[in-house]
Amino acid sequence: MSRVIALYIAEENQPGRTRIEAGSIVTDLGFDGDRKARPGSKRQVLIMPLEILEELGLEAGAFKENITTRGLDVMSLTRGQRLRVGEALLEATVPCTPCDFIDSIRPGLQEESRGQRGMLFRVLEGGQVRVGDPVTVLD
Repeated sequence: MSRVIALYIAEENQPGRTRIEAGSIVTDLGFDGDRKARPGSKRQVLIMPLEILEELGLEAGAFKENITTRGLDVMSLTRGQRLRVGEALLEATVPCTPCDFIDSIRPGLQEESRGQRGMLFRVLEGGQVRVGDPVTVLD
């Protein structure tokens, strides 16, 4: 079964991301308290599999994801597929393209991670999400 391993938000006036144990995901916005949350965006939540991070020699949170999972092949999801993550319902929009930030972690990582930087989602139904919650592909 797929599970939430870690959760992160980008708090206002704080550098980087803050690891949290639980958070509220808001319908058509993203994580409550995340400065990057935007209504109407197709980039409201970024989910990254821990398995890919480990293959790349990285730790959870390294790619600035909101949710790190274990046991979910997120890169095989297609646009429109839905996930239940804790109480929230998310819809896959697009794969996340590695940006220049990725090479700041390690030179060459942007190219190495192409096609593996996680999947972006929009929030159809908000709700609480906690570390350890199940992640279920619905369709």
